[in-house]
Amino acid sequence: MEVRSGFLNCAAGVTFSCVLGRGGTGILARHMKLSDFDGRACAARRSRLAMKLGPQPALIAAGAPRPRTSAGNAYPFRAASHFLYLFGLHLPRAFGLWTGERWVLFLPDPGADFALWHGHAPGPSELSVALACPVELRPALAEAVAGRAVATLPALDRETCAEQTELLGRPTAYGKLDALDHPLADALIEMRLVHDHAAIAALRKAADATAAAFHAGIRAVRPGIRESVVRAAMEVEFIRRNMGASYNSIVTVHGEVLHNEEYHHELKSGDLLLVDVGAETFDGWAGDVTRTWPVNGRFSSTQRDFYQVVLQAQQSVIAAVRPGVPFRELHFLSGRLMAEGLVNLGVLRGDPAELAADGVVALFFPHGLGHLIGLDVHDLEDLGDRATYAPGRTRSTQPGLRTLRLNRDLCAGMAITIEPGLYLVPAILEDPARTALAGDRLRRDRLAAFADVRGIRIEDDVLVTNDGHEVLTAAIRKGADAIEKEMG
Repeated sequence: MEVRSGFLNCAAGVTFSCVLGRGGTGILARHMKLSDFDGRACAARRSRLAMKLGPQPALIAAGAPRPRTSAGNAYPFRAASHFLYLFGLHLPRAFGLWTGERWVLFLPDPGADFALWHGHAPGPSELSVALACPVELRPALAEAVAGRAVATLPALDRETCAEQTELLGRPTAYGKLDALDHPLADALIEMRLVHDHAAIAALRKAADATAAAFHAGIRAVRPGIRESVVRAAMEVEFIRRNMGASYNSIVTVHGEVLHNEEYHHELKSGDLLLVDVGAETFDGWAGDVTRTWPVNGRFSSTQRDFYQVVLQAQQSVIAAVRPGVPFRELHFLSGRLMAEGLVNLGVLRGDPAELAADGVVALFFPHGLGHLIGLDVHDLEDLGDRATYAPGRTRSTQPGLRTLRLNRDLCAGMAITIEPGLYLVPAILEDPARTALAGDRLRRDRLAAFADVRGIRIEDDVLVTNDGHEVLTAAIRKGADAIEKEMG
């Protein structure tokens, strides 16, 4: 089916979808009624940001669709998270402008053929009412920014960066901020680090959908099927709720591959299935959960031993979550606890604190404890360490620490993941250079007994509260006995 170009994506009281591309498009299955859209939270966020910026103009891009095989066959469009935070709708090639006095949203003209292919295209007045913001067409944007020093956040896609460069008269590229852009970036970081009530409600909605997916997935697991069957059973729960996945799902019997996105392997009795899946609400808020299930419904004794090490570490770390705690200290705590567990199992020997501090435990736990979660599954990482590391803190080069995604003190309203894991990665454990630091502290004879373990990770989404924490994804079972009971 041929699809013509068009841009506006919502109509009062009727279903709308984002329309992608120039000279050929695809349609995103992100449908809702504009009458169901509540723009009050976005309007409040724009007001707060305006107070922080004062008279300094700022331009926020929604981004452009990305061709999959041709301009007429694009990947589903998702607006940039900073744009969603402020405007809440997926509007391809839209720009939000703070003029120094007011916010204005600029949209491309839908074109004469839009109604033929996609139905009614609302005018700026309809969208203005829904968004509580003036809406104009894109030709007026160039005049609005002409000759002005306008701050921006470079977009993720090159096409939008090129548009920003042309509009602002200065080069913009993803990952690069000019000094002019720093106050805008810092203001959005400060706001998005602490979730408002609407954001927390959206995170709960994503968590609920993620829980439904995991309940469906665990019931689908059995020997003899492919990983793709379990993935399908889970993701259908998102589609059922008019949502999508917040990242490419990981459903794999090869849990030692941290971001395994292959789904063709057959599930065999005795395998562990690592499942890392999260829902994304219509307006972009993410869930992110990992569980590890025995394919035949029963953990072997060795699998259960390793599983308990990870579970006890995760539960202890979650119990320590509260305002003021440095996230880095939680990472160190998880490393010490897992080192202690491995010592108790005879896989490692020595003092657990030393095994964690000098990187020996990173042979089994090579990634950071977790990350921010919000509008992105790895929230704010488009702004790099400026957002995820507190001022004055720098990234370590030590294994296990160099991939730490968050190095800030926790505060109420912050949402994080807690996801320790143990992995038997051949590329690590069979590399003499990597394992030299362990020396005789790594007992390979004992490790050989755990050959039926490839990777185990347990992850939950946790909201920091005024007096501690709330596990948003607590409905998803993770105790070994509870998992075996649910698998029947």
